[in-house]
Amino acid sequence: MTSRLGYITRSAIGVAVLGFAAQLMASAPAVAQSTPAVSPLLQIDQQREIALALSACPAAVAPKAAVYVRGQSGYVKLREGENGFTALLTTPAGQIAPLCMDAEGTRVVLPRVLKQAELRAQGKSPDEIKRAIADGYAKGVFQPPSRPGVNYMLSPENRLLNEKGEIVPFPPHVMVYAPYLTNAEIGVGHELGPDGNLMGPATVFAEGTPEALIIIPIGAPAGHSH
Repeated sequence: MTSRLGYITRSAIGVAVLGFAAQLMASAPAVAQSTPAVSPLLQIDQQREIALALSACPAAVAPKAAVYVRGQSGYVKLREGENGFTALLTTPAGQIAPLCMDAEGTRVVLPRVLKQAELRAQGKSPDEIKRAIADGYAKGVFQPPSRPGVNYMLSPENRLLNEKGEIVPFPPHVMVYAPYLTNAEIGVGHELGPDGNLMGPATVFAEGTPEALIIIPIGAPAGHSH
């Protein structure tokens, strides 16, 4: 699977993505000026944020993906996409989670991600945000994916919460939409690896919910349980 997806090395990302990020900054001055130079969530400049967002995408996808950056009241679209994909950096609870959504994710996942960011910017608590999103699903404002598709998280800089509530490095991976799926249904138990994550060749994130995704790692830091 690694060879098929064209695993992106850290050095390749550094050259290709940073160059493209600079191109984005030059091509969208009006939007860039309307967003803060330093993120209110992680103290990184906007060019670094763009680079992290695009590092989630396969090399063939990144140049034509839509790009969002964080502003004072939520996300701002920096660039229109040409291939249906959308790249953005998410930082829930201090995590570093660059996402690259396909067209289906852009249609149904992106609106939820944008709303969550908007609510966080308003100072809403995690419980308030969770209730608001659940209410959105109940009213049909948000919908689970209606067909198979993927979110790419190919960045070598993923820092995600493990099952112990710790923020740890997580390998580049592909996430396949699987609404309401559970770990038990794909044969994953409760055993944790040294990194505090569930052990298995694939696991389910947000199991049992409309946001469930099958996580398939395609590369791992030394000592990772996958």
